[in-house]
Amino acid sequence: MSLYNCCLLCPRRCGVDREAGFRGYCGETAALRLAFAGIHRGEEPPITGKGGSGTVFVSGCNLGCAFCQNYQISQGQVGRTVSGDEFAEICLSLQNKGAENINIVTGSHAAPALALGLKQARKQGLSVPVLWNSSGYDGVEVLEILKGIVDVYLPDLKTLDPTFAKKFFNTPDYPEAASTAILKMMEHRELRLGESMLSGVMMRHLVIPGYLENTRKVLRWFAENCKGRALLSLMTQYTPVQAGGGKESHRGEDGAAAIPSRYVSEEEYETALSMLEEFGIDDGFYQELITGSDWLPDFTRPNPFSSELSVPVWHWR
Repeated sequence: MSLYNCCLLCPRRCGVDREAGFRGYCGETAALRLAFAGIHRGEEPPITGKGGSGTVFVSGCNLGCAFCQNYQISQGQVGRTVSGDEFAEICLSLQNKGAENINIVTGSHAAPALALGLKQARKQGLSVPVLWNSSGYDGVEVLEILKGIVDVYLPDLKTLDPTFAKKFFNTPDYPEAASTAILKMMEHRELRLGESMLSGVMMRHLVIPGYLENTRKVLRWFAENCKGRALLSLMTQYTPVQAGGGKESHRGEDGAAAIPSRYVSEEEYETALSMLEEFGIDDGFYQELITGSDWLPDFTRPNPFSSELSVPVWHWR
């Protein structure tokens, strides 16, 4: 927990004393805040498995995408503080409800507290794999904390273009930081599959309308660095949501970037799929193209997702 005193956990390295109650770029102090935990059935097949994934949504975020679909918790005030004991109990409750795994969503800025809670849960009987579901903007310090605790890594690789990263994340170093983190994750855990994913890395990439060259660079990088060592998940669920209504103050002097205002087109979808064949990528998954916003979560509700996708186990209210 002393790592919060001068926080250098993520590549932003803002140096804030979060232990003293100050908030880092992530918007959080050293206190662990959660928004929701439940059985989620909308993940990739080896993550969902038969029983569903035990998702735990952590409040705050060290990246802050302009088009974040979970902006209520990543950039808003949704969530409440939990103790290490309560977090461990939540993990055990998910396991008791049949979860295939414990899926920690956007927890990079809270890695020390989460690591302690997961160790405690293990001592109390947690036996399912632990998943680390992140933006990919994970610092070396975070990955060292997680080594031996996390079984499966689910990082995004959103872009390899510094200009894109600066425009939408206010961080031009994202490409270098995320690609370095993913290579390190593959060193920590080898790919191992059973009826569900037991160990290894599944790299996610979201196709952004109007930015197909962005996808091409990412898929080429995956083919050159990850084929045979990791799975790929190509996502086309982009929904034009301006995070926080475009009013987030921590995005820099220019404010939030204007995001693409449409869904991925049929032509763009087919082009993205053709890139998988172009680069010989066949280990992984891709989404069907379904437009609309009905699936978007609302974390002010007891069940933020549709009842078909999610069974709530814990809610911040």
